[in-house]
Amino acid sequence: MKPLRRFLDNIKPHFEKGGKFEKLHSTFDAFETFLFVPDKVTTQGSHIRDYIDMKRTMSLVVISLIPALLFGMWNVGYQHYLATGQEGTTLELFWEGFKLVLPIVVVSYVTGLAIEFAFAQIRGHEVNEGFLVSGMLIPLVLPVDVPLWMVAVATAFAVIIGKEVFGGTGMNILNPALTARAFLFFAYPAYMSGNQVWTHGLMEGEGIVDGFSGATPLSMAAEGNVGNIPPVSDMFFGFIPGSIGETSVVAVAIGAVILLFTGVGSWRIMLSTFVGGLVMGLILNLFAVNPFMEIPAWEHLIMGGFAFGAVFMATDPVTAARTKKGKYIYGFLIGLLAILIRVVNPAYPEGVMLAILLMNVFAPLIDHYVVESNINKRLKRAEVKAA
Repeated sequence: MKPLRRFLDNIKPHFEKGGKFEKLHSTFDAFETFLFVPDKVTTQGSHIRDYIDMKRTMSLVVISLIPALLFGMWNVGYQHYLATGQEGTTLELFWEGFKLVLPIVVVSYVTGLAIEFAFAQIRGHEVNEGFLVSGMLIPLVLPVDVPLWMVAVATAFAVIIGKEVFGGTGMNILNPALTARAFLFFAYPAYMSGNQVWTHGLMEGEGIVDGFSGATPLSMAAEGNVGNIPPVSDMFFGFIPGSIGETSVVAVAIGAVILLFTGVGSWRIMLSTFVGGLVMGLILNLFAVNPFMEIPAWEHLIMGGFAFGAVFMATDPVTAARTKKGKYIYGFLIGLLAILIRVVNPAYPEGVMLAILLMNVFAPLIDHYVVESNINKRLKRAEVKAA
């Protein structure tokens, strides 16, 4: 790495104030700090300097998403071969999915990073690292047949309207990846709902085996076809149609272990989200008036994007609650609302996205009341001691 360090040191003066490329200082700084930990030190006051910064944190989250990405690529190929009645090796299935998923990932990163760099240059700020994660999350929550131009438009909307207008990374109130998905769902519902969008080739209808619908377990349940829901093992391992990275609970669990082991993800939010979903599932079981409400509560936790949302979306440190007690409340309400929306609203069987976005808005309010409660308790203790 020493030759690379020397090379960067040699060209660095050109990007500093007075250099030929001073206007590209933010761009150069982004690449330099991505390769090497910044050597900046504080000059005023006392500060605690941690061994990990935001760039390293975001990199760990991206690493935790790799299992879901790789399995998603394989499952895209698997569903396509299944729909067309073909047989193939594991490598052939993965290659088929790789060719379809990689362009979506590339478009997401190119569009989002271009906007991030542009805003950094205009403001004269450093490039924020938050999009390292958002750029990967956006493709994973989309169907495989979404047009690439829609991916670009949704990414631009998420970065500009969902984040930059609030001041950039650390200031946004809504999860950027879910903002992109919500934009597509309401702007282009034909490409984000129904059975044909989840398996490549169904929208064209060419060479599709008779009887293959491409329906997800949630869409089957919403239509009352509970008896046709895939086996629990298929839903757990992810051998079902769905968004690119959301189908496999196993892959999500591997990512959760990485986040928890490294201390990046909040176990309080993850745990309370699953508890909230389980509680609402049990309540619906008690008052079951349709087949969807009769589904065992624990099965809701492995259906659709619930597990993915609980692990990777709800735990976003920027848009989630920040107090310890607030995290429990925040996660519990997400799980509660996600299952409620999923079952009560048959037109929108996947309620995780709306539940998380709704609680993103209320997270500051939850923290406010938690802090106020703590202050009041301390004031009461002080009054008792004074008396």
